[in-house]
Amino acid sequence: MSASRSAAGPTPSAAVRRGLRVRGTVQGVGFRPAVFRLARQAGLSGIVRNDSEGVWIELEGPPEEVRDFPALLRAGAPPLARIDALEVSELAPLGETTFRVTASREGAATAASIPADSATCAACLRELFDPGDRRYRYPFINCTDCGPRYTIVRDIPYDRSRTTMAAFRLCAPCRAEYEDPASRRFHAEPNACPECGPRLELSAPGRAALLREDALAAAIDMLRAGQIVAIKGIGGFHLAADASSEETLRRLRERKKRPAKPFGLMARSLREIEAICEVEAAAREALLSPRRPIVLLPARARLARSVAPGLNEHGVMLPYAPLHHLLLKDGPPLLVMTSGNRSEEPIARSDEEALERLAGIADAFLLHNREIHTRADDSVVRIVAGIAQPVRRSRGFVPVPVRLPFEAPPLLAVGSQLKNTVCVTRGGEAFLSPHVGDLDDRGAFAFFVEVIAKMRRLLGSAPERIAHDLHPDYLSTRFALESGLPRVPVQHHHAHIASCLAENGRTQRAIGVAFDGTGCGPRGELWGGEILLADLAGFRRVGHLRALSLPGGEAAIREPWRVAAAVLRDAGEPLDLLRRIGPRLTSVAHLLEKNVASPASTGAGRWFDAVAALCAVRDEVTYEGQAAIELEAAAGPREAEPFGFAIPGDGGASFEVDLRPCVREIAAQLRGGAETAEISARFHATLAAAVHAACSRAREQSGVHVVALSGGCFQNRRLTELCASALEADSFEVLLHRQVPPNDGGLSLGQAAVAAWRTRER
Repeated sequence: MSASRSAAGPTPSAAVRRGLRVRGTVQGVGFRPAVFRLARQAGLSGIVRNDSEGVWIELEGPPEEVRDFPALLRAGAPPLARIDALEVSELAPLGETTFRVTASREGAATAASIPADSATCAACLRELFDPGDRRYRYPFINCTDCGPRYTIVRDIPYDRSRTTMAAFRLCAPCRAEYEDPASRRFHAEPNACPECGPRLELSAPGRAALLREDALAAAIDMLRAGQIVAIKGIGGFHLAADASSEETLRRLRERKKRPAKPFGLMARSLREIEAICEVEAAAREALLSPRRPIVLLPARARLARSVAPGLNEHGVMLPYAPLHHLLLKDGPPLLVMTSGNRSEEPIARSDEEALERLAGIADAFLLHNREIHTRADDSVVRIVAGIAQPVRRSRGFVPVPVRLPFEAPPLLAVGSQLKNTVCVTRGGEAFLSPHVGDLDDRGAFAFFVEVIAKMRRLLGSAPERIAHDLHPDYLSTRFALESGLPRVPVQHHHAHIASCLAENGRTQRAIGVAFDGTGCGPRGELWGGEILLADLAGFRRVGHLRALSLPGGEAAIREPWRVAAAVLRDAGEPLDLLRRIGPRLTSVAHLLEKNVASPASTGAGRWFDAVAALCAVRDEVTYEGQAAIELEAAAGPREAEPFGFAIPGDGGASFEVDLRPCVREIAAQLRGGAETAEISARFHATLAAAVHAACSRAREQSGVHVVALSGGCFQNRRLTELCASALEADSFEVLLHRQVPPNDGGLSLGQAAVAAWRTRER
């Protein structure tokens, strides 16, 4: 690279001109200013602009300078940018002598990617707390390196006029920054200041509305006084409360109708988190990343009991919006920041929605007048086998695509009934929606329909087919049936394994261990403890956990003691360990004896439920997975001896993992006074040993040595790490989820991958 030169262009006779088509996350992240600065430094002339495909650059100058620019651009791209493709074409020199940023160009094609919302950057934080800065304590400070993106955009190309910031007319100083390619705020679409931008308002029953700094100060005073404040954020509302006040948190649980599900926390700084949790390197990286997810961390200090009843970990995040930094700097250093909703409703998005739905929960509402176009709940990750594995993939992750290991036709996959997400494919990319939630809720289904429309619009997608689950009663399946598109039904557990394969860039066959609560089998059976030989084209079931009865059907999912009764009876054991249940136990025993209203299920999650109830950890659940989560929390040391199990048979086409020996040993141990910590640790070790043995049997049959672990049970850190360690020690290659959740939140990716692969093969 030759030395930098002035802005003046080269001698026309020596010049060449080339076009650079850049695709990826290159709009709204300061990409054009970076191109401008790099081109000026290299003494090149030309233009850069946004369009519907990404960014278009024309460069004119000495051949070696133009030739080397793509490498210079990759090295000097801004932090939030992601270059997926860079194509070069020859153009005729125009004799230009300057480099310019030109207006965006609209077009029919839509290949640009909208960036995800990003936490406040260090430069903006310095300005936020600098008394001499014109944005001192301004709750909406941002620049091209940070701030809301996906949640405020209406359409592309990503320009201010197509965001919810269009309602705010830039003042002269902000306009000057916005139009100056040398500024950190050049075309920062949410750019604003106290003179021209959004403002805070505090609304509370029986008091006059407060604005700006008065609103902020009043909200802080209320939090300190033990009151509950609904706070409008980036992707929706939080319900905030002082995390040290047990009385306040009990009141929040009563009002929100959330008796036990853990609350998310937001801490003033990493130091506050390290005081209450164990923070390993991967967790620290996740906490400090621009995504700012909630990170599930082992607890090291006791907090108010109502933060996370029955658990030994906390879900903690750092502030990601300027408003959060201001609240935590002057208010309590640790806040509960839980989703602004009732029960399993979607998070409230608009002021009107929050004032209606959260009335009776919040004592006050800290609002602002920047519209949230698309709701996005906080993302949640858990450190599993040294990686930050998503549990809920939403704000900060969406709409960053997952790269597929092949080019896919345009497809829509509509996911599951619970923890729903949808997925749209475009070329070699799969775009997952924010977390939608459980479609049983009317509001969640409306959001499901809304987010499909938005993703199709932003991606310019006209899906050729729609992929869906086999379950006929899922609302997502019904949506697919009514869509009018050619359908690709995908079995639930095949989709789980395909999701893990796709995000790991694999298309070849693997041994898939799909462990979850319940999913519909090919003939309507209840599956959930499956050993599959699977690729993206199809699967063969080679093994499964022994099926157990669910007395009362869905009632057994809500009341795990019913499943405990079923496993005891199946193992030939008396029901004495469940005497505490009383007369209802006799009724369930009758159902089991007559084999009525007791469908069979191989679900691994139900085995966790059964053991939790046998140990009297949890007889009834108030949220999905509660019994299993509390059983994991109760487990003792990892080095535990497995209980017995059996895999009978002669190596034929299909086998059963028989856990009845495990049940008999657990019953004997409990009658002998064994502690729950020991039983839980040994049960986890048993399942891991069973997975290892089952995969070994599958390898003997098939010669396949790659194992994919997927399904909601592999959110369990102990189970996943025990399985991975045992398998890797036996020369298996183990694939885990890294980009999407192992639970049903990742199911739409697997559906899309299967549908795309089958479409390619036609």
